[in-house]
Amino acid sequence: MLLPSLAISNFATGPLGVLVSLLLIDIAVTFEVSVGLMGQMSTVSYAVAVIFGLFMGILSVRFGRKLLLIAGLLFITISALGCFFASNFELMLIFYSLTGVGTAMVFPMATTLVGEHFPLDKRGNAVGWIIAAGSLSYLIGAPTIGFIAGIGGWRFTLLGFVIPISLGSLLLASIGLPRSKPGDKQEIGRGLILESFKEVLSDRSALACLVGHVLRMAAFMAVLIYGVSFFRQGFSVSVDFSSGVVIGAALCYTLGSLAAGRLVNSLGRKTVTVVTTFLAGVITIFFVHLLSLWLSLALFILAAWFFGMASSAANSLSLEQTPRFRGTMMSLNSAAISLGNAVGSALGGLMLVLFDYGVMASTLGVMGIIATLVFFFLTIDVASPSNSAGSEARETG
Repeated sequence: MLLPSLAISNFATGPLGVLVSLLLIDIAVTFEVSVGLMGQMSTVSYAVAVIFGLFMGILSVRFGRKLLLIAGLLFITISALGCFFASNFELMLIFYSLTGVGTAMVFPMATTLVGEHFPLDKRGNAVGWIIAAGSLSYLIGAPTIGFIAGIGGWRFTLLGFVIPISLGSLLLASIGLPRSKPGDKQEIGRGLILESFKEVLSDRSALACLVGHVLRMAAFMAVLIYGVSFFRQGFSVSVDFSSGVVIGAALCYTLGSLAAGRLVNSLGRKTVTVVTTFLAGVITIFFVHLLSLWLSLALFILAAWFFGMASSAANSLSLEQTPRFRGTMMSLNSAAISLGNAVGSALGGLMLVLFDYGVMASTLGVMGIIATLVFFFLTIDVASPSNSAGSEARETG
């Protein structure tokens, strides 16, 4: 039950974000604020995730991975409950920000457990499944949320879908995940917190992976946060049509992440990361500039495919950088992802307030291209066949 438990845990981090992405305009109307301001709710959540992700670098050395993952799922459940009862924008902002805490705990611990319990040639596929599960929350959540929202509004979707998913994943993780290995307790005794941070941050390739994640995820916000709103405002499509857009994008993101999980062993983690990040950034620049709904939609879906591939490959690349301190590396990796989310969300919202969707997509798409350069010139795929000796040395410490 290990991989299903990890996958469903990551699935549970998504439904609340699906709700915000699909119904951002409706939530903004409820609290009588602009779409751009309402979008900053995600920015605050990502900022919280950055801060807590850094703190997780400490917690991952001192506490068991299972305990931290379950605590993260508990935060996500509390966040959903708080959003349901929120009576104003400020309370919604506070409770939604707790998803940042939960995500900062769940995803890095899930990938760390992959590194601990799966052999090298199985890790890429396992990471692909975990990331695919996160995107499946959009594939399954979009039509479900669209349907429930049509009956009772966005609050009712929290009660009928988001909260039950959070509680179910919490129960499954409690049953299906193994306890911490004896080696974890030994780390606590040695007090290796400072050493773990030093090893990660002094490794040029590991540090470049973190920077690359920030830029890559900032670019992805053009698709994840503002893409659906672009189609609703730019082409006046309905909520039902927007739900279909989310489903299509989530399906392609899911398939892309699974495809990359299989390709990393044959083509290499770095190669797949570089190629897919570049293509995703370029397509992001152009999808909002087309006058045809269907051509724009086709590029939007294609961007989701390559972002899915890039996510799986890039996280697999990070997982192998510092095997001795995977918990710290993947916690910082999660913080970098959240920082990229915050930067992309904030910068995208600012571009919408000052300019339009075209400038927003161009700005964030260029950040994806810069991420490509960082991954290409500064990272090392230590798990590639040509670096097998170095990989073995890192694995054994």
